[in-house]
Amino acid sequence: MAYAYVYILASKRNGTLYVGVTTDLVKRVSQHRLGITAGFTAKYAVHQLVYFEGFDDICMALQRERQLKKWNRRWKLRLIEKLNPNWDDLYPLIAP
Repeated sequence: MAYAYVYILASKRNGTLYVGVTTDLVKRVSQHRLGITAGFTAKYAVHQLVYFEGFDDICMALQRERQLKKWNRRWKLRLIEKLNPNWDDLYPLIAP
């Protein structure tokens, strides 16, 4: 089981994207979905989990997050569509 996660949320297919990192993916995505914290994801309704990666080391996860944030949009879309071509909301797969 992974210790840290990098994730991408979307407002809709090909919509607004958000890249984040967390040690508790279920809790963090739930917070985004409920709009608990004011900010980018609440303002732009970016609540759909479309991609995530697990890491054993938080430093590696933070490095990957920085890398993805620097990527252009086209690369991020390709990454999502490679593993999630239908842009399904993956939250039901990880939530208890």
